[in-house]
Formats: sequence, C-alpha cells, structure tokens
Amino acid sequence: MALQAHLVYRFAMDRRAFLATLPLVVGVRKSAAAEATVQTVLGPVAAGDLGLTLVHEHVLVDFIGADRVRADRYSADDVFRVALPFLDEAKRLGLRTLVECTPAYLGRDPVLLSRLAESTGLHILTNTGYYGAAKDRYVPAHAWRGSPDELAARWIAEARDGIDGTGIRPGFQKIGVDPGPLSRIDRKLVVAAARTHLATGLTIAVHTGDGVAAREILSTLEREGVGPSAYVWVHAQNEQNRAIQAALAAAGAWVELDGVAPRTASAHADAVADLARRGHLGRLLVSQDAGWYHVGEPGGGSYRHYSFLLETFAAALRERGLTDAQVRTLLVENPARAFAIGVRRR
Repeated sequence: MALQAHLVYRFAMDRRAFLATLPLVVGVRKSAAAEATVQTVLGPVAAGDLGLTLVHEHVLVDFIGADRVRADRYSADDVFRVALPFLDEAKRLGLRTLVECTPAYLGRDPVLLSRLAESTGLHILTNTGYYGAAKDRYVPAHAWRGSPDELAARWIAEARDGIDGTGIRPGFQKIGVDPGPLSRIDRKLVVAAARTHLATGLTIAVHTGDGVAAREILSTLEREGVGPSAYVWVHAQNEQNRAIQAALAAAGAWVELDGVAPRTASAHADAVADLARRGHLGRLLVSQDAGWYHVGEPGGGSYRHYSFLLETFAAALRERGLTDAQVRTLLVENPARAFAIGVRRR
C-alpha cells in the first residue's frame, strides 16, 4: 500500500521517519515513562511505549445476555482468522496499541486477544468490570446480589492474579451504565469500580448514557476518594451539550469521543476542535468503536476496519486548525497518560 498519501497525520516526512519520532512525543515524559506502566494481555509495558493508540475498539462481542453467554458459542480460531488482517492493516498504518473494550459476560476473551497480540506485535489491552448499560441484561446474577465490596474483590483478583485462570491481567476497568440518574445497580458498579481503582490503580472506562449519568459517575467516584483523572467518559459524543463535555474535562475527567466513522467524522472533528479551542485537548480521547465479530452471525457479520481514523480523520482535524503536535497529543500522549496504572486520589 502506498502510505505516503494516507499517513496518519499527513506528515511531510516518510512513515519510517515519523515512527522514529514517536518516543520523542509521548505525553508521559521520558523519566515518568520509565516508571509508569500499562498492563497488556502479554504483560506490562512502559506507558511511553504505547505509541499510536486506539482507545476504544472491539474484536469479539456476544449480545446473547449474561445468563447465556459462554465460550463454546463461537470458534476462537474463526474469530482469529477474521480479525487478524484488520489488525495487521492497522499496524501497517502506524497503530501500536489497541484497547479492546468488550467486558465480561459480553464476549471478553483474553486468550484470543493474547494470540492476536503475539501474531501482530500490537499491544492489546483487555479489561475487568461489568456492563450495566442496555437495561442490565449483561449483568451477571451475582452482581445483583453482591455488595460493591464483593464485586470489587472479584475485579481486584483478576487484576492481581489474572482472568479465569489464564494469568492474563486486565489493563483497565470497563463498566457500563444507562442514562442518568443512575439506577441502584449502576451506582453499585461505579462504587465497585472506584474501590477496585484504589486497590489496583486501573483506569475506569464507563460506557455512559448521557451527561446526567456522567456527572453522577464523577461525583460518586469523588465521594469514594477517586480523582477525576481515573475516569474515562466513554461515548461522550452522545451528549449534545458541549458545555457538559467541557465541564467534565475541566474537572479533570477524560472525555472520549468514539464512534469515529465516515458518517460521523465531520461532527467528531468539529467537537475535538471546539474542545481544543476551549483548552481541553489534554483531556480528550478519540477512537472508532470498530471491529465487532458478532457471535451468532455468519462469519461474524460485517467486521469494520480500524483504519479510518488513522488514514483520514487526523487530516480532518488538521483542516480545522489542529497542529501535528496536537494530533500527536490526541493519539499518542493522552492514551499513555489515561491508561498508565496508578492510583489517582481525589
């Protein structure tokens, strides 16, 4: 593929020269990067080595429900066969790290992800936590009965000992909530995530229904003693009130504008540019929410490329006045800071 016309940032330099500059622009300063780590499915790496990162993507999803999901509903070999060329393509375009956001009871498969990481050479992160969005159909029965501390104990055990006996440890927490105000089960998940963070230092990425929920999540975390920078507001683009996005960014939370795709690119680029002008570039994350091998569909259904953001979206940002350095901040520096393991107290 001729990369010169489609490089991530349309840099005048060639691809090899650009990639050589990545260690110089990572947002975790060199001295800090030597200390800060991120947990991948193949083990810890320095936060400063993440490079170009897609912070919200999927490989496999199974929407059958928490009471029916199980590994024998799909062939891991078939998922591997389907996903591998898409990941290889993204790596050729400069991708170094992919954050895989499928949670437990929705198709999380750390062994599959480790196979893909070994084959592609990408850093891949998996997660711990439960998904309470979509009216709670993916919340396991024990989560309804258990206390926040009991849920946190499960997630802490995964962080310390590995997932389901695999030894593969999560690199962040992924939970989900419906639009606010938070329901009882959603609030329980947020409290459990807060307590898990204080024990493990794992970032909390929350599929968040709207700005009302986002504000409640932040206040709940703070009551638990967790600082705003431990919270990633996932799907923040769904909140149309830009002032709410700006307010949470100003408070120190991460505002994630994902779902970047051809039909959304213009609106997403406008949002990034606007929030950058307001002084919040350092709290923004962007991604595509792509991939999605759907269990139950022939061949996994229509698997979406990871390449659009890398090939096209960065150019749209530059057309709106963002500099090359600002685009690097968005795709390299901010993810390294957001997913570096460390307890962030209020």
